[in-house]
Amino acid sequence: MRDITIGKFTVGKDHPPFIIAEMSGNHNGSLDKALDIVRAAAQAGAHALKLQTYTADTMTIDKTDGDFYINNPDSLWHQRSLHELYEEAHTPWEWHKPIFDLAQELGMVAFSSPFDTTAVDFLETLNVPCYKIASFEIVDLPLIRRVARTKKPMIISTGMADIAEIQDAVTAAREAGNEDLILLQCSSTYPANESDSNLQVIPVLQNIFQTQVGLSDHTMGIGVAVASVAFGARVIEKHFIVSRAEGGVDSAFSLEPKELTALVAESERARKSVGVVSFERSPSEEKSLQFRRSLYVVEDVKAGDIVTEKNVRAIRPGAGLSPKYQTELSGRTFVKNIPRGTAVSWDMF
Repeated sequence: MRDITIGKFTVGKDHPPFIIAEMSGNHNGSLDKALDIVRAAAQAGAHALKLQTYTADTMTIDKTDGDFYINNPDSLWHQRSLHELYEEAHTPWEWHKPIFDLAQELGMVAFSSPFDTTAVDFLETLNVPCYKIASFEIVDLPLIRRVARTKKPMIISTGMADIAEIQDAVTAAREAGNEDLILLQCSSTYPANESDSNLQVIPVLQNIFQTQVGLSDHTMGIGVAVASVAFGARVIEKHFIVSRAEGGVDSAFSLEPKELTALVAESERARKSVGVVSFERSPSEEKSLQFRRSLYVVEDVKAGDIVTEKNVRAIRPGAGLSPKYQTELSGRTFVKNIPRGTAVSWDMF
């Protein structure tokens, strides 16, 4: 599986997980707050800052009933119209450049999820290093083809998609000439239940589509995201906010700075812990061998004495014969005087 370069970072198994802080609508309509989110994400150690590029009118029409009204009492956005929600959550396009400039100044890469082709055209003027296809847009094959033609890496979220829809999206991107694809396992519920995360899908996506893989995670906390690394996740995306107490459309399932800092550190520890399949002793374990149990003479004995469980025992440290020889030695005769505390060796008998 070839590595993928995004700005100054590399996505691959021999590199730290690529952590994306998704701003979404957590700026609550304030550019100053958006810039605070950028600073906090950089300080927390995120590798990337991601926006969403759309307007309410490029997403839907201004209608407040029927299909355009959210009437699900279990939704975070109950009794909101789609147009109202997108108007509140969108990031003004004139904010993109100052946000991107600050992110880059602070050492992160900055990019976005475009939601139509006009957004792609706009983002190209800002020279973004990659693109994210949101899970809701995975079926928009014209959009995927347009993004693929930029020849920049594409991160595609697979939430809600069945295997045929994922195949269609991957095929569309590859037929448009783009092989730098990263597929993210995702549960497109907000917040998501950890039991719906199905992390075992991650290596299956990699095997079927031969792409780098990762997780777009909407669960609370960092446990699911860290666990995903053991399943091969190379990219982790989490929504981010300076403080959930500020509220906002995505605040309930967004990480705060301390949590993001922990995610960056713990996901890298998880990557390093995966290792390889091996039953050989590691070099770092060699020095611990001395603290194993082994057989010792625990009473002063004389030549001619018989080995018993009283005068030879398995104790620490590990300089003597293995405890597995205890039964074989029982009843044998010592051939010389041995002081208490001597490690057992074959030439004693």
